[in-house]
Amino acid sequence: MKFERRERLFALAALAGVFGYLIWQQITDDSLPDGFASGNGRLEAVEIDISAKIGGRLKDVLVREGDFIRAGQPLAQMDIVQLVARKREAEAQLRRAEIAIETAGSLVAQRQAERTSAEAVIEQRQAELDAAESRLTRSEHLARNNNVSQQVLDDDRATQRRSKAALAASQAALAASEAAIGSAKAQVIDAEAAVEAAKAAIESLDADIADSTLTSPRDGRVQFRVAQPGEVLASGGRVLNMIDVSDVYMTFFLPTQQAGRVPLGAEVRLVLDAIPHVVIPASVSFVSDVAQFTPKTVQTEDERLKLMFRVRAHIPPALLQKHLTRVKTGLPGMAYVRLDPDAPWPSRLDQNVAQ
Repeated sequence: MKFERRERLFALAALAGVFGYLIWQQITDDSLPDGFASGNGRLEAVEIDISAKIGGRLKDVLVREGDFIRAGQPLAQMDIVQLVARKREAEAQLRRAEIAIETAGSLVAQRQAERTSAEAVIEQRQAELDAAESRLTRSEHLARNNNVSQQVLDDDRATQRRSKAALAASQAALAASEAAIGSAKAQVIDAEAAVEAAKAAIESLDADIADSTLTSPRDGRVQFRVAQPGEVLASGGRVLNMIDVSDVYMTFFLPTQQAGRVPLGAEVRLVLDAIPHVVIPASVSFVSDVAQFTPKTVQTEDERLKLMFRVRAHIPPALLQKHLTRVKTGLPGMAYVRLDPDAPWPSRLDQNVAQ
């Protein structure tokens, strides 16, 4: 009796197991009609490293791992004491260059006045030379008739030579004044260049000071804090790692026959293990042109059918914008691809579609 009772219990347990398996299979049945394909994967998102533009000491980190962040939100602050000091130095150089422009401008005006004076002296010396030459001509004419003494002739000749030398000296002074004007103008240009250089240095330092506040380039979520306050980072040193929750996708794999029929933009429905009652719409954005699981040599048709190709399905950005704070990556699930655009979705994939 005990043996028969034990056999009956075993039979009931086996029957219950069979019924349970059938029920589970019915609930989790992933069989699809023709025109559809499926593969398992997990949600992923574009990762972004938040890094220091220039080397320095990390002053503070303003967010924690897991925090949801908005585009433009300050995330970390680098120490800017040295940058501020360098900016003050550049501002002092700017003031010095501006004063140099004024000084060089005054020097140009002075040199131009000297040139005007030299031009007037030349006119005077030219007039004196003309008079001396006229007097010498008369004296020479009178000397030929012995109407003037030799001494007067010699004095007129000396006066003419002195006038010619004075004219040459005044012309040289004019040339020197023009050269001095050119030099003064060059000093003005050099001072103006120094002003532009100082302004550029200030703008560069302002940009570095602004970049010392690390901000989020997009809406997303903080994944890792790579550095801590007080650490000294090199240029490009990572501080945080974040994910862009507006660019979320699932990567899955399909065999050769199915992957070859998947067009870009094909409609996809995602079902995550964590929320199996919600169907998430997506579309194919990428199909790999290289097989992921390739035998060493592909010779037979059966071996070619074993090749698997990577497929990526992106969730629409508009849908993600509605649920930014609820987006989580790493969740596993199934992706269902409609290979035939005219095939109707199975009822279980056409209900509770996220909007």
